[in-house]
Amino acid sequence: MNMRQLGPWAVSPMGLGCWAIGGPFYDPDHKPCGWGVVDDNESIKAIHAGLDVGINFFDTAAVYGAGHSEKVLGRALKGKRQDLIIATKFGVDFDPISKTICGEFHDQAAIFKHCEASLKRLNTDYIDLYQLHLNDFPAENIAPVITSLNLLVEAGKIRSYGWSTDYLNRAQTFRLAEHCIAFQFQNNVLDSNSDMLDFCATHKQTAINRGPLAMGLLSGKYQKNKVLDQDDIRRVNPEWLKYFINGKACPELLNKLEAIQSILCSEGRSLAQGALAWIWGLGEHTLPIPGFRTSEQVISNAEAMAFGPLTTAQMQDIKQLLKAP
Repeated sequence: MNMRQLGPWAVSPMGLGCWAIGGPFYDPDHKPCGWGVVDDNESIKAIHAGLDVGINFFDTAAVYGAGHSEKVLGRALKGKRQDLIIATKFGVDFDPISKTICGEFHDQAAIFKHCEASLKRLNTDYIDLYQLHLNDFPAENIAPVITSLNLLVEAGKIRSYGWSTDYLNRAQTFRLAEHCIAFQFQNNVLDSNSDMLDFCATHKQTAINRGPLAMGLLSGKYQKNKVLDQDDIRRVNPEWLKYFINGKACPELLNKLEAIQSILCSEGRSLAQGALAWIWGLGEHTLPIPGFRTSEQVISNAEAMAFGPLTTAQMQDIKQLLKAP
């Protein structure tokens, strides 16, 4: 596949999303927000596997694992920073000792402070893409945030910025900022955000797609009767995870998946590889960032790049099948 464009940079058709390698962290009510216990050595091995197959874009956030994801990524990329593109996010405050989220921030002093902390954890002098991590931050209040980000660009601390938001009205306001190059939002074949996709295509903004495998639902591992483990984040904290209900994969989504599975698995693709191919089939502005915990997951997902996107006819067939009652 051809490289994708992210602002001024050519990046691999998929990046690596680094939420899962952050390990445990918690919301203010002490509900888990992380995937679970991690093996840092395995995480670093997986990142290196990604580098070996040509992946050069890595997306994380300061809050993932209360700073731990950034630290692991910084360790993994030590001595390899040149020619790599690193994205991280800001706006969610946390206590690194208790690993608990303790609020939000958007004032200039806090943005500067947290940017310095991310730079230190990532072991880098600059961040390529710095993204606001407050999904529903009011669009009418964004001007001071843009001012702060422009000052960070001028200081050489960051090179560009974006917003991790699922809301079109936020994107419409933010995209006018001088150094805005991307928006990150939830998007997969079972849960598509057509408004944001069309907006990014129209305004030549990169659409960074989180959740491209629907939290594992598009891996093919979960059938109607399979029950998640008791400590699985998708079961323990279901408020923000819609793909699983009462510890099981959502039946409605499984029915939809069954209807399109043969297309996704065409030409010998795995189901996950087909889900990535669908995202690429939406246009050259899309950039999926599947999560990972092991080298095997990274390599298997990366092999989707050799197949390329689904064809226009296949994309249309899927669209029609998903519309069917």
